[in-house]
Amino acid sequence: MKQYKKCVAAVDIGGTNIVVGIVDGEGKVCGRLCAPTRSFATPDALVGGIADMTSRLAADTGLAPAACGVGAPCLNACTGCIENATDLPWHGVIPLREMLEKGLEVPVVAVNDANAAAAGEGLAGAARGLADYIVLTLGTGVGAGIVADGHLLRGSRGFAGELGHVRVYDGEGRPCSCGRPDCLQTYASSHGVVETALRLLGASPDTPSALRDTPADRLTARHIGFAAADGDPVALETWRLTGERIGASCAAFAAAFDPDLIVLFGGVAAAFPFMEKSINDSFLRHALFLNAGHIRFCRSALSDADAPIIGAAAMALDTLDA
Repeated sequence: MKQYKKCVAAVDIGGTNIVVGIVDGEGKVCGRLCAPTRSFATPDALVGGIADMTSRLAADTGLAPAACGVGAPCLNACTGCIENATDLPWHGVIPLREMLEKGLEVPVVAVNDANAAAAGEGLAGAARGLADYIVLTLGTGVGAGIVADGHLLRGSRGFAGELGHVRVYDGEGRPCSCGRPDCLQTYASSHGVVETALRLLGASPDTPSALRDTPADRLTARHIGFAAADGDPVALETWRLTGERIGASCAAFAAAFDPDLIVLFGGVAAAFPFMEKSINDSFLRHALFLNAGHIRFCRSALSDADAPIIGAAAMALDTLDA
């Protein structure tokens, strides 16, 4: 099989799915495969699954990757280890980069998943050409990739951007998987959105809502998005409240990082049209006067699968140019 210098594997490890792609030197995703995260019972099974998917993609595309980029939550970019991730099924410290280099037999670049999404958005998405922006990832968990003065902020261990664990203003005391209450994640993640809807349903039993037709343990943010599109009052109020929390939190983020743009990425961001007004209104109420009216919000211009894949690939491609 021909070895293309400008071809890499890219892996996105999320709380719900694992996505593996083959990406060429132009940033084109030539093929991708996906598997449920919890289908891999152990880290060894995870690495074996990634190696298998990479091999299948190489056979399908005729492209053999010369390196691999991987993004995952709570990933220490210095050591290449996932450290005590709260939204993944494997606990403790996992030497992911070392394990993948043995399993794939190519160099591996390991980054935080939100940083990978930010790199992808800057390369081929809504933040293309910008030097200062934040990508807020809203999925099973909440994270962020922060680009300032054209540089991706990683921090001393690669953990910069854990904005999902910044506590929200005037919260309800919701417990977070990190052990503290009222993190933004408890309101703006897919689970947090469902919790908001369930609380509204319980507080207004006489309000008609199609959401009542779905058992509580099967209700998803996706259901709530579909209901909002149909004008469901509880669904619309759920997204309004979610937008308020996001907007207020982003006012604090803006004061710290002074971005031009805040991009919402992930499954929850699909409901951006239902949150846009409340995000902007809440941001303006809480923002420092220097930031009010300056910062724009938008939804990711890339598909949920493409942004972290392209970002992880871009970092791996950089190693081939070094």
